[in-house]
Amino acid sequence: MSCAQEEVTQSPVDARPYYTKAFEYLDAGKTDSAFLTFDKAKNLFIEANDSLNTANCLINMAITQREQGDYFGAQETSLQARDYLDELNPDHRIYISTNYNNLATTTDNLRNFTRAISFYELAIKFSDDSLNTLIYRNNMAIAYQHMDRYEEAFNIFQMILADANEKPKEYARVLSNFAKAKWQNDPTYNAAPELLAALNIREREKDLWGQNASLAHLTDYYAERNPDSALIYARKQYAIASRIKRADDQIKALQRLIKLSPPASVKGYFETYRELNDSVQVARAAAKNQFALIRYEVEKNKSDNLLLQKDNAEKANRLTQQRAITGGVSLVLFVAIFGGSFYYKKRKQRLELEAQNQIKASKLETSKKVHDVVANGLYRVMKEIEYKQVIDREYTLDKLEEMYNRSRDISYESEEQPKTEQPYHERLTELIKSFATENRRVLIAGNDGELWHAIDQEGKDNIRHVLQELMVNMDKHSQAAHVVVRFEKTGHQLHIYYTDDGIGIKKDTVHGNGLTNTVSRIEKLGGKINFDDETVKGLKVEITIPFL
Repeated sequence: MSCAQEEVTQSPVDARPYYTKAFEYLDAGKTDSAFLTFDKAKNLFIEANDSLNTANCLINMAITQREQGDYFGAQETSLQARDYLDELNPDHRIYISTNYNNLATTTDNLRNFTRAISFYELAIKFSDDSLNTLIYRNNMAIAYQHMDRYEEAFNIFQMILADANEKPKEYARVLSNFAKAKWQNDPTYNAAPELLAALNIREREKDLWGQNASLAHLTDYYAERNPDSALIYARKQYAIASRIKRADDQIKALQRLIKLSPPASVKGYFETYRELNDSVQVARAAAKNQFALIRYEVEKNKSDNLLLQKDNAEKANRLTQQRAITGGVSLVLFVAIFGGSFYYKKRKQRLELEAQNQIKASKLETSKKVHDVVANGLYRVMKEIEYKQVIDREYTLDKLEEMYNRSRDISYESEEQPKTEQPYHERLTELIKSFATENRRVLIAGNDGELWHAIDQEGKDNIRHVLQELMVNMDKHSQAAHVVVRFEKTGHQLHIYYTDDGIGIKKDTVHGNGLTNTVSRIEKLGGKINFDDETVKGLKVEITIPFL
């Protein structure tokens, strides 16, 4: 559900044409062009200090990403949109509500149902539209159903059935979902009358999308009870899904047809399924890459422009200073200024020389350690491999691992040497982003400079080492394609959420020294670290640290 196009107000910068064009691209199915054009409009709204329409563009970008299967990217974009919205401003409520619903749906698709329910609750809190509120409650009930918490789901369905009594389409939606939940909770329950009633309403209302859902529910309901009826409904669902061009539902309908059809028909359905599924997967992978490339290019151009503006400002400032110095000043003042300038430059050169000597000494010391530990160690291993006829694979791997660990120790020591000052949040971003590859996306949200003002240096160092250990562990073991690190301040606590879609950590796995050290570092700060080993796929880590 996109935010309304006509609600965009005129901006001092001409952003409206881009915003309108983005919707034209969406209608034409050109999602990558729509995403890029929304991003251009967003940047123009930012220049005009129009926070509401900036958020509106980000919300539509996030919805586009979610509909193309880029769930991690959609989460990141939705969280950015939240920063431009004011919860106390009544004009912002519809956008806040829409954004939370999209964030909830995205999180639901990632099967984090508990978190999705919390976002649905926020969407309902800020919703002033009864129809939207009904939809959000229906979605929340389904999330409870996915968690097998049927009592909560039944309570919500019963409440919104009464509210939807005057809205046929929504009544049919809730009735069908409620019937499905009741039969899933109790396989002996006769859900057919309610499912058929919902279908009849949707046919009467000419609601093709609703008919598609009802036919899917009826197919699943009759699959074990009456396969012949299930096959009839599956064929009807496939026809409707094809008519509305809903690729995901076409694929699901084909899966049902393959399961229910006689052997003579299965081959044809399977070939259609394979071609459609491959096409969808390729299209979504291309869309995800295109979204990431667009964001990268936009941010890179923005960074280049800022650097150019800074350089021009510095040049103009220097020119102004030179003209002021060469103005009509007295000889005495000139001599005094000249003497002071000479002393300042000499002192600055001396301090810079001392700093450079310290850096050179530090580099030399590190270089010596690298040479002694890594280069010599590798040389010994190479010689052993060269002259041994039979190579002990385990012995060689142990030697290489030993050199790897010692080289890491050297890098830690090197980090403790004096460095040029750089904002902590930028250093943290560079560390985390350094683990991104062509096959792995690394996303960061909430890492603002103000977040770290209340954390002392020891705490910052420990947090950086903990995140580095998590990223190294991911890189070595997880095979993850997506990694998300999100920072959030709640009251007097800092929360850090780490998520990846790799192979995860088994429940009874004993942590190695690296992960054990992360626990001790966080406990040293008075915080807690929780490794979620209940997730079906991937790893989730939540770190909670009190502000010191």
